[in-house]
Amino acid sequence: MLQIASGKNGGALITIEAGFPDTLDLWLEGYFRFEVTTAISSQRVQRRDLGLFLDFMRTEEGTLNRESWTPRLSQAFLTWLRGFTREDGRRRWGDKTINRITAHLKTFARWINKLKPFPLGEPTAKLGTLPVGTGLEVDRALTSGERRRLLDAADQLPLIGGRSRDRGRFCNQPRPVLKSYRPWRNRAIIYTLIETGMRRGAVAHLKLADMKFENRLLPVVEKGGYTHAYKINRQGVEAIRDYLENERSDDDACWESAALFLPARSVASASGILSARTISSIWSEVCAVAHIEGKSPHAARHAMGKHIIEKTGNIAAVQRQLGHKNAVYSMQYARISDKELEDVLDER
Repeated sequence: MLQIASGKNGGALITIEAGFPDTLDLWLEGYFRFEVTTAISSQRVQRRDLGLFLDFMRTEEGTLNRESWTPRLSQAFLTWLRGFTREDGRRRWGDKTINRITAHLKTFARWINKLKPFPLGEPTAKLGTLPVGTGLEVDRALTSGERRRLLDAADQLPLIGGRSRDRGRFCNQPRPVLKSYRPWRNRAIIYTLIETGMRRGAVAHLKLADMKFENRLLPVVEKGGYTHAYKINRQGVEAIRDYLENERSDDDACWESAALFLPARSVASASGILSARTISSIWSEVCAVAHIEGKSPHAARHAMGKHIIEKTGNIAAVQRQLGHKNAVYSMQYARISDKELEDVLDER
């Protein structure tokens, strides 16, 4: 097995015991135990990316033996990633995602090679990255009309949301609301997504004790482990307060969770925290009520960026609200589409 001991000058020294099974799944566990120091959220992504390679290697080689990992196998893996498509013909992984997977794979391979060199050399040394820009899918942002319809639909949830689908059983009477349905929570989540530009994962990790409603600030730990405080408008604050007054206390007695938005008591949850998938389901439900198709929760983030640019023309304001580490991303919201340019010219 791999062991860690004290090296020269107090540094760490990793040693390999005789008889250590030379398979990549065990090397992977040692890698995360001794080498990886990133945030837990980042480690999950790294494990998922490296797990894709291990699954590919099992299928192609029938083994995870370290010596079977060759430069040609690494190249075959990238070719497979680029060629894998969904049922609708679209690629499963985009170029940016493939570059991220490649980076994680190269770091893992270099670490192993440093401790126990590969027979044919470091297997990812010649892997390159795909040329991609820094562009965001700004053109998929919510329009002002879609924003209005989504908020109107969210306001209807306490009246029409969560009804039983059993029309036969309740054909002559109003269908009851499902016990697990939380209309005030779902309404507040929609307002939070739209009126802050927050990512759906961040919404799930908001903590009630951290909220600063008097300043209209929602601090949250973002991906990468840093804390960012989002501003929210008055309507958004009121939507959250409506949830706190009408629903949260009932579920809090069950979970005793620090999260702002809680799962229903009848829903199994080990942590008392909503999943990103649940937030996506809530978003899809409201989109259906508003008759909006093809817009993800991230479309609300893009809409916030475009709104701030249109109102202020200030890139720094976008960066401050959305928490971009790199201003290049904030600058994307200053782009103008072909249609917008045509409209400007036609109005001259």
